[in-house]
Amino acid sequence: MNSVATLLLSFFIGIGSASAAPNAEEILAASDAIRNPGRPFSAKVTLTEFQSGKQVDTSTLVSYSRIQPGGQFASLIHFALPARDAGKLMLKNGNDMWFYDPTSKASVRLSPQQRLLGQASNGDVATVNLAKDYKPTLAGEEEVQDGERKKRNAYKLALTAVSPDVTYATIEMWVDAENNRPIKARFFAESQRLLKTVYYRKFQSQLGAERPTESVIIDGLDPQSVTLMRFSEYAARNIPDTWMQRDYLPRFQPE
Repeated sequence: MNSVATLLLSFFIGIGSASAAPNAEEILAASDAIRNPGRPFSAKVTLTEFQSGKQVDTSTLVSYSRIQPGGQFASLIHFALPARDAGKLMLKNGNDMWFYDPTSKASVRLSPQQRLLGQASNGDVATVNLAKDYKPTLAGEEEVQDGERKKRNAYKLALTAVSPDVTYATIEMWVDAENNRPIKARFFAESQRLLKTVYYRKFQSQLGAERPTESVIIDGLDPQSVTLMRFSEYAARNIPDTWMQRDYLPRFQPE
């Protein structure tokens, strides 16, 4: 093969390799679609806190979520258990979050970063499309251990917040290279302190896709502090836009 032919072959191989390179935005969006149904839905969320392997607290919530204009979710969270919290509400619409207590009949602004139970923050229980709040870059491809202790070939994404009022400043996320399932994520504060590590596991068929039904949340400083966030009873719902308005919170009645 002469030199000209060799150069042409190298050129076209290079074009093919470049076109086949994974796109960080597409990977993150595909992972979002696996975590979250693309239509209005409800789900039961059970939070269980463990310290050194012993259960110390639990809470049961019902989440109602719908996609708003712009592609991000809004979520209304209804507290079901324990009895002392029954009837309380949280609302996340855009980057605004509110807490409503039916006893005081007052709604107050919340921080998504504030802890709700154990290692789960307020922002963790709200449905979120990460691709809308973060700018991803592809940091590499590597083998990682998933939440079931199996080795997976994964894309590693580095996510940077596009606004200062999202739950986490930066995120490292590993997405299965075979099927775009989320495997693992590490969440950081603005100071780059590791806040928590999350494993996504127990994938089950829910509303048309295999979705993770359990997240294992491990404290960034104390690995003995673990919170399980379980999702069950998924259901497609007709969720009125009025449910996602702060003024409607005193009138909300769970179905």
